[in-house]
Amino acid sequence: MENSTGFAQAAGRQVLPVDALADLVSSLESLEQVQSRLHAVREGLLVMASQLADAMENDGGGPGSGWRVPARELAQRSVAAEIAAATRMSDRTVQRQISQAVELAARFPATYQALSDGRISLAHARVIQEAGIALMDDDGRGRYEAAVVGCAEQQAPGRVRRLAVREAEKAQAEPLAARHERAVAGRCVRVIPLPDGMAELAATLPAAVAYGIHDRLTQMAKTHIELAAVEHAASGRISESGATAEPGTGAGENRCMDQLRADLLADLLLCGAPTGHDTPDGLLAAITARVDVTVPVLTLINEAGPDHGEPTSKTSGQTSGYGASAAGNRARENAVGNDWIAAELDGRHPIDPATARILAGRAVAWNRVLTDPIIGAVLAVDRYRPGEDLKRLLTARDSRCRFPGCGVPARDLDLDHTHDAALGGATETGNLAGLCRRHHVLKHHSRWTTRQTGNGNLEWNSPTGRSYTDRPPTPPATTAWTGKPPDSCPPGEWSPMGSKPPPF
Repeated sequence: MENSTGFAQAAGRQVLPVDALADLVSSLESLEQVQSRLHAVREGLLVMASQLADAMENDGGGPGSGWRVPARELAQRSVAAEIAAATRMSDRTVQRQISQAVELAARFPATYQALSDGRISLAHARVIQEAGIALMDDDGRGRYEAAVVGCAEQQAPGRVRRLAVREAEKAQAEPLAARHERAVAGRCVRVIPLPDGMAELAATLPAAVAYGIHDRLTQMAKTHIELAAVEHAASGRISESGATAEPGTGAGENRCMDQLRADLLADLLLCGAPTGHDTPDGLLAAITARVDVTVPVLTLINEAGPDHGEPTSKTSGQTSGYGASAAGNRARENAVGNDWIAAELDGRHPIDPATARILAGRAVAWNRVLTDPIIGAVLAVDRYRPGEDLKRLLTARDSRCRFPGCGVPARDLDLDHTHDAALGGATETGNLAGLCRRHHVLKHHSRWTTRQTGNGNLEWNSPTGRSYTDRPPTPPATTAWTGKPPDSCPPGEWSPMGSKPPPF
């Protein structure tokens, strides 16, 4: 029976809420497994729909002579329309889902099997599928699946995506340096019309530049908010508009962070003069945002010049681009292969070695996180600005919130004493971990508890008695290449913007 609060009672004894919660969690856990199996069944039915469309291609009901739609495409559309009408969906959506199902079953069989077994969710399967979509080689995809499916059984989809992107890069037949050199030629800016007198300004840029721009806009917006709050407090005046600022934006400023970033971007572009694109290192030299570049130590072997000092630099105003020296660097990297060298931007986004060297060795506002080339463990964190060594080491180790399933990045975390400092907890790596504000509060003001078990591992215990272990994200490691490192490359410069500055 149930009482007025909805909690069950048995034999005259009321079931405690925490016990009811434990039963509820177990039920939801089982339901998720059933739902995963049902998703797999649906994917299988969509694969059958594609096969039936192929069988119907030449059934005599093809397009008339005035149509140029291929018979196979028309059959696929017809089958998708049939399913969509019955399930009250868009036929375009159904046709896209059919294509995804066929690709999942045919090209990612281990992922599809894990979904069928209820070991991963459809969201996990889509992450694995999307990250590995560019892998054309069957053996490479097999190695990729073997590396990520096990992680998907233990981690949230957002965390799986990071590993999936990294493993997909490792499985690529062509090195990232060569692909990036080709892709950077497609950088562009375009305007997309929107309703209500609006438009979207989209720029395709190298990842290091794009994230540097976004981070700089964010830091500028935060500074503006802080100054507005100070001025507001000093004036003692209330905003005449009476508008309420978004939480966290500060009194005196009614614009949210997105609005401020957009306004600052427009202000900088319309009122500023371009000065960075024609410098020796291109726009990378202009980045002053704090962004972590995670680099295996072997990646920096070619950083030094002939005297093993700072890389030499051209002093002319022209961009060196992909010149002879830079081409030599990339040729060596491509000749060695794709596995021996790897670097990540902000712990999430793979970048080519040449960009990593510039950011890690020159731009003073970037943290350089050195990792063991074999196992990927963090060896050291250095920066050309002194101070806060412990904080930077923990930021490099954790890189995101350490509560299970959370992906809030390191820059937005609080450093929490696992064993409370007020109760004698030491301020050291073995007793500190990065937590986002939400989970920091949860740890201190709920029945969730945590302890460190060594090597940065956190064991979380829930109010219902369940235990979850969160391990630090593994930085990129090097396992495939075991030979002698190549000789130091000749000193050269490289710009992510190509060999010529844009025509302003």
